[in-house]
Amino acid sequence: MAGKTRSRRSAALGSIAFSLTPITVALLVPWLLTGYESGDGLWWPLRAAGLLLFLPGLYVISHAFWRFVVEGFGTPLPAAPPQRLVVGGFYRYVRNPMYVAILAMVLGQTLMLVRPVLLVYAAIVWGIVGSYVRWREEPVLLRRFGADYDRYRHAVPAWIPRLHPWHPG
Repeated sequence: MAGKTRSRRSAALGSIAFSLTPITVALLVPWLLTGYESGDGLWWPLRAAGLLLFLPGLYVISHAFWRFVVEGFGTPLPAAPPQRLVVGGFYRYVRNPMYVAILAMVLGQTLMLVRPVLLVYAAIVWGIVGSYVRWREEPVLLRRFGADYDRYRHAVPAWIPRLHPWHPG
């Protein structure tokens, strides 16, 4: 148990350090692009819809990092990957909950601030992330976890969450 505790501790520290990446993408860059100043035509239902995308995104990202620590004994950081395939929590609904949450947060800010520049930014982020996942992350996971990842990949969609959780078995 001491080894697992040590692994969890180092995984937690690594995840905390790596959390600067989604914070930068989802919060810092939108702030740099907009100064968090509202555009014209701010309408409260639009702002409320944006908040409904933004707030759950914060929770999903935090939860996904936690899953890497407690379930995978690792981090989302490619240099310190999980020792076990992470398929619990939100990963039972969508393979990329962190990336989906980051995009939801940026789109939420687009609606809250009515700033089209954030919509363009979200499209750029999705293009980069989607390419990275398809051409780098998925092949690495397939080599590392083999049939387990292949089974998971075929059962759980990459970007649009399932309505019901996947049950590995």
